[in-house]
Amino acid sequence: MDWLEKHHASVDCFRKEVTLRSPGQPEVTFRGERRVLPTCLISAITAKKLLKKGCEGYSCCCDFPDIFPDDLPGLPPEREIEFTIELLPGTNPIYQTPYRMAPAELRELKIQLQELVDLGFIRPSVSPWGAPVLFVRKKDGTMRLCIDYRQLNKVTIRNRYPLPRIDDLFDQLKGAKYFSKIDLRSGYHQLRIREEDIPKTAFRTRYGHYEFLVMPFGLTNAPAAFMDLMNRVFRPYLDHFVIVFIDDILVYSQTLEGHKKHLRLVLRTLRRKQLYAKFRIYVDPQKVEAVVNWVQPTSVTEIRSFLGLAGYYRRFVEGFASIAAPLTRLTRKDVAFEWTEECEQSFQELKKRLTTAPVLALPDNAGNFVIYSDASLQGLGCVLQHDR
Repeated sequence: MDWLEKHHASVDCFRKEVTLRSPGQPEVTFRGERRVLPTCLISAITAKKLLKKGCEGYSCCCDFPDIFPDDLPGLPPEREIEFTIELLPGTNPIYQTPYRMAPAELRELKIQLQELVDLGFIRPSVSPWGAPVLFVRKKDGTMRLCIDYRQLNKVTIRNRYPLPRIDDLFDQLKGAKYFSKIDLRSGYHQLRIREEDIPKTAFRTRYGHYEFLVMPFGLTNAPAAFMDLMNRVFRPYLDHFVIVFIDDILVYSQTLEGHKKHLRLVLRTLRRKQLYAKFRIYVDPQKVEAVVNWVQPTSVTEIRSFLGLAGYYRRFVEGFASIAAPLTRLTRKDVAFEWTEECEQSFQELKKRLTTAPVLALPDNAGNFVIYSDASLQGLGCVLQHDR
Protein backbone atom coordinates (compact mmCIF):
# COMPACT_ATOMS: atom_id res chain seq x y z
CA MET A 1 0.00 0.00 0.00
CA ASP A 2 2.88 2.38 0.75
CA TRP A 3 4.29 1.77 -2.73
CA LEU A 4 0.89 2.46 -4.37
CA GLU A 5 0.54 5.66 -2.36
CA LYS A 6 4.06 6.77 -3.27
CA HIS A 7 3.32 6.43 -6.99
CA HIS A 8 -0.18 7.98 -6.77
CA ALA A 9 -1.78 4.78 -8.03
CA SER A 10 -5.39 4.80 -9.23
CA VAL A 11 -7.10 1.37 -9.33
CA ASP A 12 -10.21 0.78 -11.45
CA CYS A 13 -11.41 -2.73 -10.59
CA PHE A 14 -14.25 -2.70 -13.10
CA ARG A 15 -11.99 -1.87 -16.05
CA LYS A 16 -9.09 -3.89 -14.58
CA GLU A 17 -6.78 -0.88 -14.89
CA VAL A 18 -4.03 0.48 -12.64
CA THR A 19 -2.72 3.97 -13.43
CA LEU A 20 0.51 5.33 -11.92
CA ARG A 21 0.96 9.10 -11.75
CA SER A 22 4.41 9.58 -10.20
CA PRO A 23 5.46 13.25 -9.86
CA GLY A 24 7.69 14.29 -12.75
CA GLN A 25 7.10 11.02 -14.63
CA PRO A 26 4.78 10.22 -17.56
CA GLU A 27 1.50 8.56 -16.67
CA VAL A 28 1.58 4.74 -17.00
CA THR A 29 -1.51 2.51 -17.24
CA PHE A 30 -1.57 -1.30 -16.87
CA ARG A 31 -4.60 -3.14 -18.21
CA GLY A 32 -5.71 -6.69 -17.50
CA GLU A 33 -7.82 -8.93 -19.70
CA ARG A 34 -11.54 -8.30 -19.60
CA ARG A 35 -13.97 -11.15 -20.08
CA VAL A 36 -17.00 -10.11 -22.14
CA LEU A 37 -20.17 -11.42 -20.53
CA PRO A 38 -23.29 -12.19 -22.57
CA THR A 39 -26.14 -9.71 -22.35
CA CYS A 40 -28.72 -10.67 -19.74
CA LEU A 41 -32.29 -9.45 -20.17
CA ILE A 42 -34.70 -9.26 -17.23
CA SER A 43 -38.27 -8.08 -16.91
CA ALA A 44 -39.16 -4.59 -15.75
CA ILE A 45 -40.80 -6.01 -12.59
CA THR A 46 -37.63 -7.92 -11.68
CA ALA A 47 -35.54 -4.83 -12.38
CA LYS A 48 -37.68 -2.73 -10.02
CA LYS A 49 -37.27 -5.31 -7.24
CA LEU A 50 -33.50 -5.35 -7.71
CA LEU A 51 -33.31 -1.55 -7.74
CA LYS A 52 -35.30 -1.38 -4.49
CA LYS A 53 -32.75 -3.75 -2.92
CA GLY A 54 -29.93 -1.41 -3.85
CA CYS A 55 -28.78 -2.94 -7.13
CA GLU A 56 -27.74 -0.57 -9.87
CA GLY A 57 -28.02 -0.85 -13.64
CA TYR A 58 -25.37 0.46 -16.02
CA SER A 59 -25.19 0.44 -19.80
CA CYS A 60 -22.61 2.09 -22.03
CA CYS A 61 -22.74 4.96 -19.52
CA CYS A 62 -19.51 3.59 -18.04
CA ASP A 63 -17.67 5.00 -21.07
CA PHE A 64 -18.91 8.51 -20.24
CA PRO A 65 -18.14 9.02 -16.53
CA ASP A 66 -17.48 12.73 -17.05
CA ILE A 67 -21.15 13.28 -17.94
CA PHE A 68 -22.31 11.99 -14.55
CA PRO A 69 -20.51 14.04 -11.88
CA ASP A 70 -21.66 14.06 -8.27
CA ASP A 71 -21.92 17.86 -8.51
CA LEU A 72 -21.87 20.38 -11.33
CA PRO A 73 -18.30 21.51 -12.07
CA GLY A 74 -19.12 25.22 -11.95
CA LEU A 75 -20.37 28.01 -14.17
CA PRO A 76 -21.69 26.58 -17.47
CA PRO A 77 -20.16 27.57 -20.81
CA GLU A 78 -21.79 30.06 -23.16
CA ARG A 79 -24.53 28.29 -25.12
CA GLU A 80 -26.75 28.89 -28.16
CA ILE A 81 -29.16 30.85 -26.00
CA GLU A 82 -29.13 32.77 -22.72
CA PHE A 83 -31.97 33.16 -20.27
CA THR A 84 -33.55 36.59 -20.59
CA ILE A 85 -36.05 38.50 -18.43
CA GLU A 86 -38.13 40.98 -20.42
CA LEU A 87 -40.26 43.30 -18.25
CA LEU A 88 -43.53 45.10 -18.89
CA PRO A 89 -43.03 48.77 -19.89
CA GLY A 90 -42.74 51.15 -16.96
CA THR A 91 -41.75 48.48 -14.43
CA ASN A 92 -39.70 49.70 -11.48
CA PRO A 93 -37.37 47.48 -9.42
CA ILE A 94 -39.19 45.38 -6.82
CA TYR A 95 -37.73 44.53 -3.44
CA GLN A 96 -39.20 42.84 -0.36
CA THR A 97 -38.23 42.42 3.27
CA PRO A 98 -36.50 39.07 3.95
CA TYR A 99 -38.69 36.43 5.59
CA ARG A 100 -37.97 35.38 9.16
CA MET A 101 -36.28 32.02 9.60
CA ALA A 102 -35.81 29.52 12.40
CA PRO A 103 -32.26 28.92 13.73
CA ALA A 104 -32.01 25.60 11.86
CA GLU A 105 -33.04 27.31 8.62
CA LEU A 106 -30.46 30.06 9.13
CA ARG A 107 -27.72 27.46 9.54
CA GLU A 108 -28.85 25.71 6.37
CA LEU A 109 -29.09 29.04 4.54
CA LYS A 110 -25.48 29.88 5.32
CA ILE A 111 -24.32 26.46 4.07
CA GLN A 112 -26.29 26.57 0.81
CA LEU A 113 -25.29 30.15 0.05
CA GLN A 114 -21.64 29.22 0.40
CA GLU A 115 -22.11 26.22 -1.90
CA LEU A 116 -23.69 28.42 -4.58
CA VAL A 117 -20.89 30.98 -4.25
CA ASP A 118 -18.20 28.28 -4.49
CA LEU A 119 -19.79 26.91 -7.67
CA GLY A 120 -19.96 30.40 -9.17
CA PHE A 121 -23.73 30.28 -9.52
CA ILE A 122 -24.33 33.44 -7.44
CA ARG A 123 -22.32 36.54 -6.55
CA PRO A 124 -22.75 39.50 -4.17
CA SER A 125 -25.14 42.09 -5.58
CA VAL A 126 -25.86 45.81 -5.35
CA SER A 127 -29.02 45.50 -7.44
CA PRO A 128 -32.14 47.56 -6.56
CA TRP A 129 -34.11 44.34 -6.98
CA GLY A 130 -34.46 41.93 -4.08
CA ALA A 131 -36.70 38.88 -3.62
CA PRO A 132 -37.06 37.06 -0.28
CA VAL A 133 -35.97 33.46 0.26
CA LEU A 134 -37.59 30.54 2.06
CA PHE A 135 -37.05 26.83 2.56
CA VAL A 136 -39.25 23.96 1.40
CA ARG A 137 -38.71 20.58 3.03
CA LYS A 138 -38.19 17.74 0.55
CA LYS A 139 -39.40 14.14 0.90
CA ASP A 140 -36.07 12.98 2.29
CA GLY A 141 -36.18 15.59 5.05
CA THR A 142 -33.58 17.94 3.57
CA MET A 143 -34.40 21.58 2.85
CA ARG A 144 -34.54 23.15 -0.60
CA LEU A 145 -33.64 26.84 -0.89
CA CYS A 146 -36.34 28.67 -2.86
CA ILE A 147 -36.40 32.26 -4.07
CA ASP A 148 -39.85 33.86 -3.97
CA TYR A 149 -39.95 35.40 -7.46
CA ARG A 150 -43.74 35.81 -7.56
CA GLN A 151 -43.62 39.60 -7.73
CA LEU A 152 -40.99 39.52 -10.49
CA ASN A 153 -43.04 36.98 -12.42
CA LYS A 154 -46.07 39.30 -12.36
CA VAL A 155 -44.20 41.97 -14.35
CA THR A 156 -42.35 39.58 -16.69
CA ILE A 157 -43.40 39.29 -20.34
CA ARG A 158 -44.26 35.64 -20.96
CA ASN A 159 -42.08 33.57 -23.25
CA ARG A 160 -44.53 31.81 -25.57
CA TYR A 161 -42.12 29.09 -26.64
CA PRO A 162 -44.33 25.96 -26.81
CA LEU A 163 -43.92 23.07 -24.42
CA PRO A 164 -44.75 19.71 -26.04
CA ARG A 165 -47.87 17.77 -25.09
CA ILE A 166 -47.06 14.58 -23.22
CA ASP A 167 -49.56 12.65 -25.36
CA ASP A 168 -47.81 13.80 -28.54
CA LEU A 169 -44.45 12.69 -27.16
CA PHE A 170 -45.78 9.24 -26.31
CA ASP A 171 -47.13 8.87 -29.84
CA GLN A 172 -43.55 8.99 -31.15
CA LEU A 173 -42.69 5.75 -29.35
CA LYS A 174 -44.57 3.40 -31.66
CA GLY A 175 -42.67 0.16 -32.24
CA ALA A 176 -39.96 0.96 -29.67
CA LYS A 177 -38.93 -1.79 -27.24
CA TYR A 178 -35.83 -0.36 -25.57
CA PHE A 179 -35.77 2.82 -23.53
CA SER A 180 -33.27 4.86 -21.53
CA LYS A 181 -34.24 7.93 -19.52
CA ILE A 182 -31.66 10.61 -18.72
CA ASP A 183 -32.37 13.33 -16.19
CA LEU A 184 -30.06 16.34 -16.22
CA ARG A 185 -28.43 17.33 -12.94
CA SER A 186 -29.86 20.67 -11.79
CA GLY A 187 -30.65 21.40 -15.42
CA TYR A 188 -31.65 25.02 -14.91
CA HIS A 189 -28.24 25.78 -13.39
CA GLN A 190 -26.62 24.70 -16.67
CA LEU A 191 -27.88 27.78 -18.54
CA ARG A 192 -26.46 31.28 -18.08
CA ILE A 193 -28.48 34.46 -17.63
CA ARG A 194 -28.00 37.38 -20.01
CA GLU A 195 -25.65 39.88 -18.36
CA GLU A 196 -28.11 42.81 -18.26
CA ASP A 197 -30.78 40.60 -16.67
CA ILE A 198 -28.63 39.28 -13.83
CA PRO A 199 -29.56 42.13 -11.40
CA LYS A 200 -33.26 41.22 -11.74
CA THR A 201 -32.61 37.85 -10.08
CA ALA A 202 -31.23 39.44 -6.90
CA PHE A 203 -32.44 38.08 -3.57
CA ARG A 204 -32.06 39.34 -0.02
CA THR A 205 -30.98 37.25 2.96
CA ARG A 206 -29.77 37.83 6.48
CA TYR A 207 -26.26 37.06 5.26
CA GLY A 208 -26.18 39.38 2.29
CA HIS A 209 -27.58 40.44 -1.04
CA TYR A 210 -26.88 38.06 -3.96
CA GLU A 211 -27.78 37.62 -7.63
CA PHE A 212 -27.78 34.57 -9.91
CA LEU A 213 -25.44 34.08 -12.86
CA VAL A 214 -27.29 30.92 -13.91
CA MET A 215 -31.00 30.35 -14.39
CA PRO A 216 -32.62 29.82 -10.97
CA PHE A 217 -35.71 27.83 -10.17
CA GLY A 218 -38.99 29.70 -9.79
CA LEU A 219 -38.89 32.12 -12.72
CA THR A 220 -41.92 32.05 -14.98
CA ASN A 221 -40.06 31.64 -18.29
CA ALA A 222 -37.51 29.09 -17.09
CA PRO A 223 -39.27 25.97 -18.49
CA ALA A 224 -39.75 27.55 -21.92
CA ALA A 225 -36.14 28.75 -22.11
CA PHE A 226 -34.73 25.37 -21.16
CA MET A 227 -37.07 23.60 -23.57
CA ASP A 228 -35.71 25.85 -26.32
CA LEU A 229 -32.14 24.90 -25.39
CA MET A 230 -32.84 21.17 -25.36
CA ASN A 231 -34.60 21.29 -28.73
CA ARG A 232 -31.58 23.06 -30.23
CA VAL A 233 -29.15 20.55 -28.71
CA PHE A 234 -31.01 17.43 -29.88
CA ARG A 235 -32.69 18.77 -33.03
CA PRO A 236 -31.10 16.17 -35.41
CA TYR A 237 -32.43 13.30 -33.27
CA LEU A 238 -35.86 14.57 -32.21
CA ASP A 239 -38.71 12.18 -33.06
CA HIS A 240 -36.21 9.73 -34.56
CA PHE A 241 -34.91 8.18 -31.35
CA VAL A 242 -35.04 11.04 -28.83
CA ILE A 243 -37.82 12.98 -27.16
CA VAL A 244 -37.16 15.69 -24.59
CA PHE A 245 -39.33 17.45 -22.06
CA ILE A 246 -37.53 20.33 -20.34
CA ASP A 247 -34.62 18.56 -18.56
CA ASP A 248 -35.74 14.96 -19.19
CA ILE A 249 -34.38 12.99 -22.15
CA LEU A 250 -35.87 9.72 -23.38
CA VAL A 251 -33.91 7.56 -25.83
CA TYR A 252 -36.01 4.88 -27.56
CA SER A 253 -35.16 2.18 -30.11
CA GLN A 254 -36.65 -0.88 -31.74
CA THR A 255 -33.58 -3.11 -31.34
CA LEU A 256 -30.96 -3.54 -28.63
CA GLU A 257 -28.05 -2.84 -30.97
CA GLY A 258 -29.79 0.23 -32.29
CA HIS A 259 -30.43 1.41 -28.75
CA LYS A 260 -26.76 1.13 -27.83
CA LYS A 261 -25.88 3.23 -30.87
CA HIS A 262 -28.56 5.82 -30.12
CA LEU A 263 -27.60 6.07 -26.47
CA ARG A 264 -23.97 6.67 -27.36
CA LEU A 265 -24.96 9.43 -29.78
CA VAL A 266 -26.95 11.15 -27.05
CA LEU A 267 -24.15 10.80 -24.50
CA ARG A 268 -21.61 12.17 -26.99
CA THR A 269 -23.92 15.12 -27.61
CA LEU A 270 -24.15 15.80 -23.87
CA ARG A 271 -20.36 15.63 -23.61
CA ARG A 272 -19.86 17.98 -26.58
CA LYS A 273 -22.37 20.49 -25.19
CA GLN A 274 -20.99 20.14 -21.64
CA LEU A 275 -24.35 19.14 -20.21
CA TYR A 276 -24.34 16.93 -17.13
CA ALA A 277 -26.79 14.27 -15.96
CA LYS A 278 -27.66 12.30 -12.87
CA PHE A 279 -26.12 8.86 -12.79
CA ARG A 280 -28.64 7.04 -10.64
CA ILE A 281 -32.38 6.77 -11.19
CA TYR A 282 -34.50 4.83 -8.72
CA VAL A 283 -38.11 3.78 -8.49
CA ASP A 284 -40.11 5.90 -6.04
CA PRO A 285 -42.95 3.80 -4.56
CA GLN A 286 -44.34 6.91 -2.85
CA LYS A 287 -45.85 8.00 -6.17
CA VAL A 288 -48.23 5.03 -6.10
CA GLU A 289 -48.72 5.20 -2.33
CA ALA A 290 -49.79 8.84 -2.64
CA VAL A 291 -52.81 7.73 -4.68
CA VAL A 292 -53.61 4.67 -2.56
CA ASN A 293 -53.46 6.66 0.68
CA TRP A 294 -55.24 9.75 -0.64
CA VAL A 295 -57.74 10.75 2.05
CA GLN A 296 -61.34 11.65 1.33
CA PRO A 297 -61.58 15.23 0.00
CA THR A 298 -63.30 17.67 2.33
CA SER A 299 -63.43 20.73 0.06
CA VAL A 300 -63.75 21.72 -3.57
CA THR A 301 -60.04 22.60 -3.63
CA GLU A 302 -59.09 19.08 -2.53
CA ILE A 303 -61.39 17.54 -5.14
CA ARG A 304 -59.79 19.65 -7.87
CA SER A 305 -56.36 18.56 -6.68
CA PHE A 306 -57.33 14.88 -6.90
CA LEU A 307 -59.04 15.28 -10.27
CA GLY A 308 -55.99 17.14 -11.55
CA LEU A 309 -53.84 14.09 -10.85
CA ALA A 310 -56.45 11.63 -12.10
CA GLY A 311 -57.10 13.63 -15.26
CA TYR A 312 -53.42 13.49 -16.19
CA TYR A 313 -53.79 9.69 -16.57
CA ARG A 314 -57.32 9.68 -17.96
CA ARG A 315 -56.26 7.98 -21.19
CA PHE A 316 -55.39 4.88 -19.11
CA VAL A 317 -58.82 4.70 -17.46
CA GLU A 318 -61.72 3.44 -19.54
CA GLY A 319 -64.88 5.46 -18.98
CA PHE A 320 -63.02 8.12 -17.01
CA ALA A 321 -65.61 10.87 -17.55
CA SER A 322 -68.48 8.70 -16.33
CA ILE A 323 -66.60 7.49 -13.26
CA ALA A 324 -65.49 11.00 -12.30
CA ALA A 325 -68.86 12.66 -12.99
CA PRO A 326 -70.03 12.78 -9.31
CA LEU A 327 -66.77 14.44 -8.26
CA THR A 328 -66.74 16.81 -11.22
CA ARG A 329 -70.26 17.92 -10.34
CA LEU A 330 -69.08 19.08 -6.89
CA THR A 331 -66.61 21.51 -8.47
CA ARG A 332 -69.37 23.59 -10.06
CA LYS A 333 -70.07 26.99 -8.55
CA ASP A 334 -73.83 26.44 -8.24
CA VAL A 335 -73.53 23.07 -6.44
CA ALA A 336 -73.23 22.82 -2.64
CA PHE A 337 -70.46 20.58 -1.34
CA GLU A 338 -72.02 17.34 -0.06
CA TRP A 339 -70.06 14.09 0.02
CA THR A 340 -72.54 11.36 -0.91
CA GLU A 341 -72.23 7.60 -1.29
CA GLU A 342 -72.06 8.14 -5.05
CA CYS A 343 -69.07 10.47 -4.57
CA GLU A 344 -67.35 7.92 -2.34
CA GLN A 345 -67.82 5.17 -4.94
CA SER A 346 -66.45 7.45 -7.65
CA PHE A 347 -63.46 8.39 -5.48
CA GLN A 348 -62.57 4.79 -4.60
CA GLU A 349 -63.06 3.54 -8.16
CA LEU A 350 -60.74 6.20 -9.57
CA LYS A 351 -58.09 5.34 -6.97
CA LYS A 352 -58.39 1.69 -7.94
CA ARG A 353 -58.17 2.41 -11.66
CA LEU A 354 -55.17 4.73 -11.24
CA THR A 355 -53.15 2.12 -9.35
CA THR A 356 -54.18 -0.87 -11.48
CA ALA A 357 -54.46 0.80 -14.88
CA PRO A 358 -54.10 -1.43 -17.95
CA VAL A 359 -51.00 -1.04 -20.07
CA LEU A 360 -51.70 0.66 -23.38
CA ALA A 361 -49.76 -0.31 -26.49
CA LEU A 362 -48.67 2.40 -28.88
CA PRO A 363 -50.12 1.94 -32.38
CA ASP A 364 -48.02 1.12 -35.40
CA ASN A 365 -48.75 1.21 -39.11
CA ALA A 366 -49.75 -2.46 -39.29
CA GLY A 367 -53.34 -3.57 -38.73
CA ASN A 368 -56.61 -1.70 -38.90
CA PHE A 369 -57.97 1.22 -36.89
CA VAL A 370 -61.55 1.22 -35.60
CA ILE A 371 -63.53 4.16 -34.18
CA TYR A 372 -65.75 3.35 -31.19
CA SER A 373 -68.27 6.06 -30.35
CA ASP A 374 -70.78 6.61 -27.59
CA ALA A 375 -73.25 9.42 -26.95
CA SER A 376 -75.75 10.50 -24.33
CA LEU A 377 -77.64 13.62 -23.33
CA GLN A 378 -74.55 14.76 -21.40
CA GLY A 379 -71.83 14.30 -23.97
CA LEU A 380 -70.22 12.53 -26.92
CA GLY A 381 -67.12 10.36 -26.83
CA CYS A 382 -65.03 8.62 -29.48
CA VAL A 383 -62.05 6.27 -29.16
CA LEU A 384 -59.70 5.27 -31.98
CA GLN A 385 -58.57 1.69 -31.30
CA HIS A 386 -55.92 -0.32 -33.05
CA ASP A 387 -56.76 -3.86 -34.16
CA ARG A 388 -53.71 -6.00 -33.39
